[in-house]
Amino acid sequence: MAITVLVPDDFGMAALSGIDGVELVRFDLDRPLPPEAERAEVLIPGVFAQARTIDLIHRLPNLRLLQLLSAGAELWIGRLPDGVMVSTSRGAHGGSTAEWVIGALLAIYRELFEFERHRQARHWAQHVTDTLQGKRILVVGAGDLGRQLKRRLDAFDAHATMVGYRARDGVHGREELPDLIGGHDAVVVMVPVTAETTGMVDGAFLARMRDGAVLVNAARGVVVDTDALLAELTSGRLRAALDVTDPEPLPPDHPLWTAPGLLLTPHVAGAAAGHRERSYAIAAAEIARFAAGTEPENLVRGDY
Repeated sequence: MAITVLVPDDFGMAALSGIDGVELVRFDLDRPLPPEAERAEVLIPGVFAQARTIDLIHRLPNLRLLQLLSAGAELWIGRLPDGVMVSTSRGAHGGSTAEWVIGALLAIYRELFEFERHRQARHWAQHVTDTLQGKRILVVGAGDLGRQLKRRLDAFDAHATMVGYRARDGVHGREELPDLIGGHDAVVVMVPVTAETTGMVDGAFLARMRDGAVLVNAARGVVVDTDALLAELTSGRLRAALDVTDPEPLPPDHPLWTAPGLLLTPHVAGAAAGHRERSYAIAAAEIARFAAGTEPENLVRGDY
């Protein structure tokens, strides 16, 4: 018997067509649920309607799997009925996010924004800049995002040190992190939000970074203590690149807008052309596994 999958958009209906053993049902949070929703075992939530989707989930008695189109699952953990699994689109956005990190580091080291300001002033400010080549980069988070970043750093002749939840071949364990921070030119944070990672980059963490080092947050805003980071930026001791902030979005009067030594983008690291295709390709594979009676590969298990 086919399993019923609730799909939030027409793009998804087309992308998921052809999966064996699956009945696709289109739903719209602004309209009454179709009768088929009563038997739905899989739900793909809309991206920007989390609170309303939580209410919907509790009205689906047969739901067994929440299939996300994002790599992060922190908005859903602890808010679902017992027995409902969560699978992410891990693998869809790692390349785009790693590309953003490389772009941010290049912009900082090669002073691209400074040269742009000189261009606007019609000032020929020729000088030698820093380089990404040879830099020691500490990558905190050894999942898909971290692996994608390491591959790109290797191509730029930078040296990546990987830190994960647990030690394994080529990856240091989280207990080693404090001793590793000071030996690197940049620290890139690419972890999911958990109780352990919330506030992980605090004043003590930042104090261990060497003078002039760069913090890059491609995770979530709550991983970094904003006040502690602002203190380091204001003093000029550290630089940073943030794609995410706490709070998010930033209110117009927030001091991060004018903080020195900061490159700031509005949570767009993974928002590159083809992101929907990549997300739904992962979702299709996960749902196909579930329909075949196999456990999805991207189930949330709390590590990174």
